[in-house]
Amino acid sequence: MAQLTMAKALNEGLRAAMDRDDKVVLMGEDIGRLGGVFRVTDGLQKDFGEERVFDTPLAESGIVGTAIGLAMRGYRPVCEIQFDGFVFPAYDQIVSQLAKMHARSRGLVKMPVVIRIPFGGGIGAVEHHSESPEAYFAHTPGLKVVACSNPVDAYFMVQQAIASDDPIVFLEPKRRYWEKAEVDTTGTPDPLWGARVVRRGTDLTLIAYGPMVKTCLDAASAAEEDGRDLEVLDLRSLSPLDFPTVFESVRRTRRAVVVHEASSSVGLGAEIAARLSEQLYYEMEAPVLRVTGYNTPYPPSRMEEEFLPDLDRVLHVVDTALRY
Repeated sequence: MAQLTMAKALNEGLRAAMDRDDKVVLMGEDIGRLGGVFRVTDGLQKDFGEERVFDTPLAESGIVGTAIGLAMRGYRPVCEIQFDGFVFPAYDQIVSQLAKMHARSRGLVKMPVVIRIPFGGGIGAVEHHSESPEAYFAHTPGLKVVACSNPVDAYFMVQQAIASDDPIVFLEPKRRYWEKAEVDTTGTPDPLWGARVVRRGTDLTLIAYGPMVKTCLDAASAAEEDGRDLEVLDLRSLSPLDFPTVFESVRRTRRAVVVHEASSSVGLGAEIAARLSEQLYYEMEAPVLRVTGYNTPYPPSRMEEEFLPDLDRVLHVVDTALRY
């Protein structure tokens, strides 16, 4: 069992997928010789060659468009979008082509394309480098969207995504790239589309994904000192959402708070709150509350700590839910 950072776990997961299937190719800006901005693909071009790990022009629409063509020819392309806010030039390709091709062909054409996107804030970067665009893609029929929150999931989930025949937006919380954990590469992974309870509790369920899972775990540890027992649920898959696991947890705790970095308006928290209200209205003891980024463009780096949900904001909303 090795101790790996999330970036290294992703690297090892990509390496394992490429070893397993020579149709897996990696493409993106500066991912070859440089190894990517976050060094996630470091060493892979040297080991697998320039035909399987190759640099692209600075044109995200071209990256995804080329990947669609490769997928139609039997390859399994993995695209790296350098930063979250850079994905929008490719939005038309993703939504109009990639997400529609399988249905348009009545199931005859598969689209095994993975689009890796480092997302979220916390690294002191400027706008277009710290955004959370997940709701755009989770809203799109035909796309699957997943988000890892720790090195173990990063290692296994990227391999599962590559093995899938569906187009997948794979979100990586960039502020967690350097956090370490023990990774048993011989272990059995959880299902790719399943949520997981990462901390058991009885008083309230904190529902999160990606970078906010650790924030919620820290909040649960802090709340324990005040005698409050919080459960933490890592969604892992944002489309499809694993509502049976969400419902099971909230039935047990009877309260829920959804936490994500993206703005609150029409975000994942709104969908989860709506579904919980529809299904568990008479079983809950408080309304579903949210802790999110604000409904403003991402701020300058010196102000991002005011924008991002943190332990204090989570605990404040927990207190509000428990007062009902």
